[in-house]
Amino acid sequence: MYEYAIVWDWLTFAVRWLHVITGIAWIGSSFYFVALDLGLRQRSGMPLGAYGEEWQVHGGGFYHIQKYLVAPENMPEHLTWFKWESYVTWLSGFGMLALVYYAGADLYLIDPSVLDVSKPAAIAISLASLAFGWLAYDAICRSPLGRDNTRLMVLLYFVLVAVAWGYTQLFTGRAAYLHLGAFTATIMSANVFFIIIPNQKKVVADLIAGRAPEPALGKQAKQRSTHNNYLTLPVLFLMLSNHYPLAFGTEYNWIIASLVFLMGVTVRHWFNTRHARQGSPTWTWLVTALLFIAIMWLSTVPKVLSQGGEARASTREQAVVATADFSKVRDTVLGRCAMCHAREPGWEGLVVPPKGVVLEADGDIIAHAREIYLQAGRSRAMPPANVTGVSEEERQLLASWYETAVKEGKIQ
Repeated sequence: MYEYAIVWDWLTFAVRWLHVITGIAWIGSSFYFVALDLGLRQRSGMPLGAYGEEWQVHGGGFYHIQKYLVAPENMPEHLTWFKWESYVTWLSGFGMLALVYYAGADLYLIDPSVLDVSKPAAIAISLASLAFGWLAYDAICRSPLGRDNTRLMVLLYFVLVAVAWGYTQLFTGRAAYLHLGAFTATIMSANVFFIIIPNQKKVVADLIAGRAPEPALGKQAKQRSTHNNYLTLPVLFLMLSNHYPLAFGTEYNWIIASLVFLMGVTVRHWFNTRHARQGSPTWTWLVTALLFIAIMWLSTVPKVLSQGGEARASTREQAVVATADFSKVRDTVLGRCAMCHAREPGWEGLVVPPKGVVLEADGDIIAHAREIYLQAGRSRAMPPANVTGVSEEERQLLASWYETAVKEGKIQ
């Protein structure tokens, strides 16, 4: 059964890799088409219905691209649809959520000091929040508030701030950030699935039937596409944040997340303005830098990292401690790992424990037994460059202890 941990780890790696691949494809096409749209220019003699055109050079050739706000007069024989990048990115991301945070809910999702709930309840809250996010967002966009894009964006920002705070009242800091990213990414992908692609299909159907397409369909799709453009960079930050406990493991983590959304707006505003050939608003970089400095300050004032590992393991701690060689495992972990993986790391240059993992007490070791097995027992990933001198005998000890504990049913 202990081999299950290895298979599971490779499975999460495969899904994560798929998520990165499709995410790159989705973000790349999204950024490209936004830049293309902003760079369109009008001229006399363009085809009927054409809004603008753009000449581009890449890969040794020239491209002449024209855009139709509604549709061309005649249906082209071939259309390339940009949708699967979005769909597979969301599906693989949800797969990661299930593999890591649902399967490991007691370690990664639930923090009893925040909200003491069962695994099924925590997973149900997670799923319900993602569904609610799309329904609430879509309702706001369709309401009279959605007619003013600026007012709508401001309102949606404050909704995201409220959601950021709400998630920190439900889950661990790490899970709160991941869920905020999933909440936002769900809205983005649902925009493609429920609005952008269906509207484009309606336009195509109208053309085939000889009807005049409804201009409002393109306008609505454009609005949702713009939202996706401004949300992309914050989502990337939130998805990467699980590697940086200074972001998610502090008392003001929800404020940090809120400022990250503003940074996403300022950075994209610079690129969008440049692509539209409307100047170079360098002030956006100053604002971005100031926001990042504020985030750095908030991450350490006050210095409060997420706790709870020992409490989560307390119900099974006694049985696991009684397993053979646990005392030797404890000595190895404390001697080789705990100088970095401590609430106040003793290793020079570390302010917080890597990935927020603390290995100071028996409960900490038990809660992270699988990670210790994979990172330091079955592989040589930890410590980096073997800076603490873990011997082969010690690695074998960590591996054999975990495998024995799994066989005896004391660790899952």
